[in-house]
Amino acid sequence: MSIYILNIETATTNCSVSLSKDGVTVVLKEDYDKNYSHAERLHIYIDAVLKEAKITSEVIDAIAVSKGPGSYTGLRIGVSAAKGLCFALDKPLISVFTLEALAHQVTCNNGVIVSMLDARRMEVYAAVFDADYNQIRSTEAQILDENAFKDYLEAGTVYFIGNGVEKAKTLIEHPNAVFVDDKLPSANEMGHLAYNKYKISDLEDVAYFEPYYLKDFVALKPKPKTI
Repeated sequence: MSIYILNIETATTNCSVSLSKDGVTVVLKEDYDKNYSHAERLHIYIDAVLKEAKITSEVIDAIAVSKGPGSYTGLRIGVSAAKGLCFALDKPLISVFTLEALAHQVTCNNGVIVSMLDARRMEVYAAVFDADYNQIRSTEAQILDENAFKDYLEAGTVYFIGNGVEKAKTLIEHPNAVFVDDKLPSANEMGHLAYNKYKISDLEDVAYFEPYYLKDFVALKPKPKTI
């Protein structure tokens, strides 16, 4: 019997929803807008995906959500929507590591992949994966400078991907650096990872699951109004 999983990705500005069947994406709806539109569009995209697939929500076997790191508000919206669906439909919740799914947008035979998401100032949330997508360095909130990822760059090709690439390109100058431009986490890569977790019952507690923020949320003071 086929396994259908609804995948939700809201860790960055990309509002992305997919339906996967046995780990393969069958419908994808997303918006690469540079502005956050999750609150307005997420549930519209969920409905659109189900309609295009010609199935009802009851057919879904599980809900998968991108767990972070990423935008505090974006993650909250995605996780809240996923939890609501799980409670309403009595379906299990699966979490997918955002930076791992992002790494799967790169196909390479050797070298390493650095998934990086923009944080404050010259900081990124980054994780390092080998060519088989095994994580080989812990996830860190990392300050970028000209020596960032130097050991990996000296050893071979390093593929940088994510919206932290724009910062990295201004600082990292090395012949082994390959910058994959204009890529954001997408629900398209979540289906395979979520399916693998579903098969081994690697599920979350819907009531207690929280996004992986990596750092505590800090509310910025509003700028004073000028006359």
